Amino acid sequence: MRKLWALAMVLLMASSPAGATSMVPDFVARHIPNAATVGTGRYTYMTKEIYDAVLYAPDGQWQDGQPMALSLTYLTNLKGHKIAQRSVAEIRQLGFTDETRLSTWDAQMKEIFPDVANGTSLTGVYTNTGETRFFKNGELIGQIADKEFGTQFFNIWLNQKSSAPALREALLEQGIKR
Repeated sequence: MRKLWALAMVLLMASSPAGATSMVPDFVARHIPNAATVGTGRYTYMTKEIYDAVLYAPDGQWQDGQPMALSLTYLTNLKGHKIAQRSVAEIRQLGFTDETRLSTWDAQMKEIFPDVANGTSLTGVYTNTGETRFFKNGELIGQIADKEFGTQFFNIWLNQKSSAPALREALLEQGIKR
């Protein structure tokens, strides 16, 4: 039944008009003013479907450095420490070279990120104060106050040099506020 519900939600999100606020989870709406969906996409690695992603921003318009939320609903099982390691590798690949901070962030993410199973949602919320809050299935599981962390972490998906350009394009399909 849970798989059927998750599939129904994915199909509903895919068929909803962009920016439909009715699909914004309450915990996202509490952190993002006038939250609306910017875009959705699926991340696939070597033909394996890993997660479905949804980007939320004020009025459905993403602007770098402004409040946003990125929700990933996993389609496979992954260990939390592996998600943290991959996040650090992606940040490093984008050109961030402060190894002291990367080590600190790695440790913080390993403390926060749980193991995930098919259907688990992890959401990162970049707040108006620059703090990043993490939620598992809508429940707060941790936060990192370093504003630079939030910038670098969300760059994994939203930077022009993202290792997943098709996902980036899908997430930003409805527009970028300039």
